Amino acid sequence: MEINPSISVVIPAYNAAKFLPEVIRSVLEQTYQDWELIVINDGSTDETTAVVEKYCQLDARIRLVNQENSGVSAARNLGVDLAKAELVAFLDSDDIWFKDKLSVHVNYMNIDQDIGVSFARVELMDFDGRTTGKFTNNITDNIQPQTFFYTNPTVTTSNIVLRKSIFKEIDGFDKKIHYSEDIDLLFRIALKKKWKIVGIDQVLVKYRSHDSGLSSKLEKMEDGWIDLMEKARKTAPHLVKEHYCAAHAAHLQYWARQTLRLKMSPSLGIHLINRALFKSWKSLYKQPKTVALVIILYIRFLLFSVLRFSI
Repeated sequence: MEINPSISVVIPAYNAAKFLPEVIRSVLEQTYQDWELIVINDGSTDETTAVVEKYCQLDARIRLVNQENSGVSAARNLGVDLAKAELVAFLDSDDIWFKDKLSVHVNYMNIDQDIGVSFARVELMDFDGRTTGKFTNNITDNIQPQTFFYTNPTVTTSNIVLRKSIFKEIDGFDKKIHYSEDIDLLFRIALKKKWKIVGIDQVLVKYRSHDSGLSSKLEKMEDGWIDLMEKARKTAPHLVKEHYCAAHAAHLQYWARQTLRLKMSPSLGIHLINRALFKSWKSLYKQPKTVALVIILYIRFLLFSVLRFSI
């Protein structure tokens, strides 16, 4: 007789052969073992299929499903459709879980049936999997729908555990949304106001940073955020009207900070912070960190300009 697991893990994979062995091992090594793992191969052209098939032979709880390349949202939606459990955990094909990830979430969500989504804190690692020594402080007790206009408290989809019934009720990930598909999903759940979205104050996920391509992605990330807001405008026009400028400014400030961290073009940092201040100049005096950021960016830009013209 087939026994259904307590939680289903969904990994969307596209040309992910390099990192998949470590990712799958982080599931195999969970202290909580009543799980199934569904890997959706999204039309990969590398050795992804062979890598996953090897693990399928080692453990009957692992399933490989192949589909034509349709995007990460379509892959995750298919994974949830096939999931046998009511609880579903997402894991990206290059992130890693701590060993007690599933145990903590299952216990947490079984205790309170009103929790629709749970997430935890995240450790940041570099592209090669080395820890950066940095941890997110993303836990908040007051998550509102508009929270997702300003930030993504879950940081990565690999951090999200939710109930399948909720996911199906809101029709899953929107395949037309890019770069903000997880935020759109969480916003729609929060907008229903029927379920709690709760943060667990433990570090349970290692998130792999792909900083090398950030500059080329900034424009696409902003386009994705704008698409998200335009969609939100149809269901919550009052929230969008109230928060649009301030939320846009918050994202522009974040990207401006990234130009410092990654030692990117000073002119790009100035461009982003100027746009942020134009969108919401009140943030300059409401947040001391913003004042410091503006000063640092302008000093960096001036020093760069002086050095450039003196050569």
